Order: sequence, then structure tokens, then C-alpha cells
Amino acid sequence: MGTDIKSMTLEELKMEMERMGEKSFRAAQLYDWMHCKLASGYDDMTNIPLSLRKKLESEYPYVSLTPVEIQESRLDGTKKFLFALSDGNVVESVWMKYKHGNSVCISSQVGCKMGCRFCASTLDGWERNLLPSEMLDQIYAITRLTGERVSNVVVMGTGEPMDNFENLLTFIHILTEEHGLHISQRNITVSTCGIVPKMRELADKGLAITLALSLHATTDEKRRELMPVANTYHMDELMEACAYYFEKTGRRITFEYSLVAGVNDTPEDAVQLSALAGPLNCHVNLIPVNPIKERNYRQSGQEEILAFKNKLEKNRINVTVRREMGRDIDGACGQLRRRHLSG
Repeated sequence: MGTDIKSMTLEELKMEMERMGEKSFRAAQLYDWMHCKLASGYDDMTNIPLSLRKKLESEYPYVSLTPVEIQESRLDGTKKFLFALSDGNVVESVWMKYKHGNSVCISSQVGCKMGCRFCASTLDGWERNLLPSEMLDQIYAITRLTGERVSNVVVMGTGEPMDNFENLLTFIHILTEEHGLHISQRNITVSTCGIVPKMRELADKGLAITLALSLHATTDEKRRELMPVANTYHMDELMEACAYYFEKTGRRITFEYSLVAGVNDTPEDAVQLSALAGPLNCHVNLIPVNPIKERNYRQSGQEEILAFKNKLEKNRINVTVRREMGRDIDGACGQLRRRHLSG
């Protein structure tokens, strides 16, 4: 594969044009077509000379994702997209409509190597990292297909973003800078299952994004049952990394907590979660776990969810229960891709 032009920053693109013997203003035109007008190919770029377009086509493969399947929820209009990549792999993304704007949840890897027990994304293993362009084009393709602007982006689909760190940083840079879609950093949430060194490295970048930690348990012992990453990074160092992130960025961390019936939804769990979240001024997002047929985990009942939430609120923890979107369309992360692969 040649140089991935859509993953270049504007500065890199200017240097590339100079190297090709082109005028530097061509870089701004190209960048505008790719990241602002969201062109699906070089043919769309009408103010670029045909000779240059042909040259680009032969030397610089253009990433443009093809929708393989689109599901739309009859319950709330949520849309789930399965996109084909140029190497035959597929990734999924979700478009959700809220009062405050449209939100897109994207994947950062093809498959996942983290092995979290309640997640469908990890069942078929890890294939590769996504390029910045492949992460961006999930948003661009959805914008083209829906005809609606995206205002919030969540990197919480298939994959561990911190395991694709450099590509993630380039993706954030291109998505938020003023010559592209210019989405505010504050409207971007990046999820991690808790890779401590990368959380600290991200903190040092001083970005204004929201970091969401997939916590899902309040003790090392319970967390190890659910998440193999807990064998490497213990709760103490995880909480220290959260404190460091808040100290460096001033951005409040979100604890993602999937409630699994009889596993992590007891009153004791709520007390322990309050003790972890309180000193860090965290926001807790309770997630009724999406049941997946390959695992035997069940969702906590409404009564248990409400009792858990009330316990946290009594302890002055800022808490929400995630609104369930698209439950009738392979709602859990990785389910649509898994069904496609096994079909």
C-alpha cells in the first residue's frame, strides 16, 4: 500500500506536495476536500487538475469506507453501520441521535486483544490497528450517508484505543483542527480498559477530551474475573493514573461500569465504587450490560440498577444510567461484525 494521504496532517500534506513539485496551495485544497467536504474519492475534487488527480490516484490510495450493512432501530432511530476496509476486513460504527446533537461511536481496531469477558468485540481476536484515515472515515461516511452533521464522537467501539495510540492522536488532531470538521476536543470521548502507561502519556498531551475508564469492578479480584488487563495493572495504579490525568488536564474522568447480575451489582459494590469515584470527582456511567449469547452474563434487573444508582447518589457521586440505544439491532459492541463473519 502506498502512502495514506488521508492520514496526513495539513503540515505533512504541504511537505508532500512540495516533494511532488506541486504548489503548496494544492495541499490546502486537497485537505479541504478530504476533511471538510468529505470527498469519497479523487474524482470529486473538481478544482484539482486532472493530471494531479491521476498522479495521486496511482501513488496515494484513498481511504473511503464502503457500507456493507446498515441496521436502523425501530425503537429510537439508532443506526449501526458495518463498513468494509480495503483489505477485506470489516468494522462497525454506531450513529445515535440525541437532543443535544448527533453522536457517532467508532472502532479503533479490527477486533480486540483485551479479552474482556462480557464483550463480543474480543471473541474473534485482534486483526490489526485502524489507520487514522479509517477512523476518520467512519465519521465521514456516516455524515455522507445520513446527510447530518456529527457533533460528538466516542472512540468506544471495537478495539482498545490506547493500544493504537499514535494513530489515535493523529485522528484527534485532524478531526479537531480548524481546517477539517473542527469538532471540539470537549466533544470527544476516548475509552480505555486501563492501560496505565498510555493513560499517563495521554495526560501529558494536555488534550481537552474526556477519558472514559472501563472499570466494571471495584476490586482487583473481581476485575480480574471480568477483564484480563487487571492482571497487569492493579486498582491502585489505575486510580493513581486517573488522579494524574485529572491533575494534568483538569478534565473529569468517567467511570464506565457495566452492571452484571450477581457479579458486580451488590450494595457492597456500590459502596466500594463510591469510595473509588469520590476522591477523584469522577462521573459514573452505569451500563446495563448487553447480553451476548457466547457468554452467560445477564443484565441486572431495573430494581437492582435503580438501587445501585441511588446508593451512589446518597454518597454524592455524579451518576447516570446509560440510555440503551439500538437494542433491537445487534446492540452490543462487536455483535454485528461477529454475525457478519460467522454468516
